[in-house]
Amino acid sequence: MHSRPDRTSARASERIRASICNTAARLISEDGINDYSQAKRKALRHLGLPDDTPLPSNAEIDEALQSWQNVFQEHEQTERIGNLRRIAIDLMANFEQYTPYLTGSVLSGTAGRYAEIDLQLFADSAKEVEIFLLNKGIPYTHATPRNDRAEAVLQIEAGEATANLVIYPPHEERNFAKSRSNRNSRTHDRARIDAVRALLTENTGEFTQNPI
Repeated sequence: MHSRPDRTSARASERIRASICNTAARLISEDGINDYSQAKRKALRHLGLPDDTPLPSNAEIDEALQSWQNVFQEHEQTERIGNLRRIAIDLMANFEQYTPYLTGSVLSGTAGRYAEIDLQLFADSAKEVEIFLLNKGIPYTHATPRNDRAEAVLQIEAGEATANLVIYPPHEERNFAKSRSNRNSRTHDRARIDAVRALLTENTGEFTQNPI
């Protein structure tokens, strides 16, 4: 007896969810918001929805973001991702001794305007990486880690982009690999330098050589 109202309510909920996804995707693409949680909350305010409105998952935001960028920023997006991945490759080569992995929106291809490059580095201590930067004459600032597994986040300027060097102790590299094998993860949630080179070649036809 109550199936029709239930279906109507479900459709309304789906429309609201889609509106949040699309608004968050636009904010990430155009306004340079890098944090998905922040983009969702801001989308609620833009849409005049209450704070306790159920929010879409990050995977749903990713899907909406890719669709939005394909429609409104296709050429710009291709150029942006190519440039950011080239910068990431150079950085990864420079930090090779710390087993760098590229993660985040530059890897997934959803990086919006003003997006930052996220690199995982594995070192005995964050101080070791700080000394490395000082010896190279590379200025850095500290940022707040997004999880308690990271020892520190060091921000540096790399060409036209900002890069976040997220420092983990060496054993966390194995933990990341183990947790990934025990769940249904996305194919590209992090990648070593050769995989990033392959992505750049695949998407732009550009061949990048290993550094000599």
